[in-house]
Amino acid sequence: MVFFPIILALAMALGAGAIREHGGSTAVSSGKFANKYLSNTELEDWLKDFSVRCGRISRLNSIGTSVQGRDLWVLELSDMPGQAEAEPAFKFVGNMHGDEPVGRELTIRLADWLCMNYKRDAMATSIIDNVHLHLLPSMNPDGFANRSRNNANNVDLNRDFPDQFFPQNNNEARRQPETLAVMKWIRQNNFVASASLHEGALVANYPWDGNVDKSSKYAESPDDSTFRFLASVYSKAHRNMSKSHEFPGGITNGAAWYPLYGGMQDWNYIHARCLELTLEIYDTKWPPESQIVQIWEENRQSMLELVSSTFKSGVHGKVFSSASGLPLAATIQVDGFNQTIKATSQFGNYHRLLPPGKAYKVTASMDGHTSRSVHVLSPNGESTALDFILDPTGGVGQQHKLMRLMTTHDDSDTMALLLYHSKFTFLSFLGVLVILFSCFGCKRRLWLRSEKSPAKV
Repeated sequence: MVFFPIILALAMALGAGAIREHGGSTAVSSGKFANKYLSNTELEDWLKDFSVRCGRISRLNSIGTSVQGRDLWVLELSDMPGQAEAEPAFKFVGNMHGDEPVGRELTIRLADWLCMNYKRDAMATSIIDNVHLHLLPSMNPDGFANRSRNNANNVDLNRDFPDQFFPQNNNEARRQPETLAVMKWIRQNNFVASASLHEGALVANYPWDGNVDKSSKYAESPDDSTFRFLASVYSKAHRNMSKSHEFPGGITNGAAWYPLYGGMQDWNYIHARCLELTLEIYDTKWPPESQIVQIWEENRQSMLELVSSTFKSGVHGKVFSSASGLPLAATIQVDGFNQTIKATSQFGNYHRLLPPGKAYKVTASMDGHTSRSVHVLSPNGESTALDFILDPTGGVGQQHKLMRLMTTHDDSDTMALLLYHSKFTFLSFLGVLVILFSCFGCKRRLWLRSEKSPAKV
């Protein structure tokens, strides 16, 4: 009888493992949310409490302040919070317009759900383990406090970003403090994809948001097919969005709906290569507080699926130099897409989201190196892993490279090169031993032969 509790615990652990292995769910919810919109003070208190309660997989920091001095809090969720990783990064931004508060509630509920279900639910675990997720619940806390669309300077933040067709916004010094904080945040993080949460319609909107002639017609971006794929990921997982009569499939091109200039969505794509969607998640602004739970339930799976798409689709890998074994900040080009992305200099990692079920030619290139191209098939429901090793141009031999690194006393580079060439060095050492033994054997045979030969008289 002493062993019964131990056996029972083992059985429960094995059962839970089987559920996770087969993709089942034991998801739970904390149930700690009141059916109300949290004030700015209450939201800040909730975030600080969460960062303690779920500190193992979260980090809270302020990326700046609003016109009236309120912090713009960002909650980071990852298995390695606060550390640089080679994983794709994704962000949700809520409450850009002060009179659209639902995004505040959805982002904190998403954080709570992921915390409660990490290591319990397969999707929650895969997101925390494979994505660096950033949540900005309120980009416009002043507007929320005043229950107004604009910030405290009466500026619409979604018209305040530099724009390809609106040069009046190009002077960044004249942008609002909330806009500048978000721009700096985006530049400091290698976001692969993102979404901002709005109200006033029920549709997933994607770039471009405007046309050069300011007309209401479809404006196709270089990643149009990828954007339509991501928008459909969100729409199809939503209970009602994909059933829209106004927007086929529950998605729309921004400019085809109505032209918009100075928007955050297009700025993300142009300046950060971040694939951002604008998600209209409820037909009316500031819905009754009694609807918050229902709206969360309608959007939860969509939010999870969209974040998961950053590692479940497309082509992902790293780029290294064959000379040093070190990562390269190479350019990644996919045939058919007039938009490139850059691998990071720290890890050499890249994440290229693409519509699944098609064949692609992927090319990695870097100044001073020979480009390489590979044809890959992006399967449905799976991502493709593809690493590149680029050879330097100029014909510098490996031994010269090794000697140069040794004479510069750069221990990190030297060690990287030695490790990279360890297999070659070991094989070379074996080859030298074989030659030495062969020479020794020849000399010994000559010596024995001389000993056996009759001496001359």
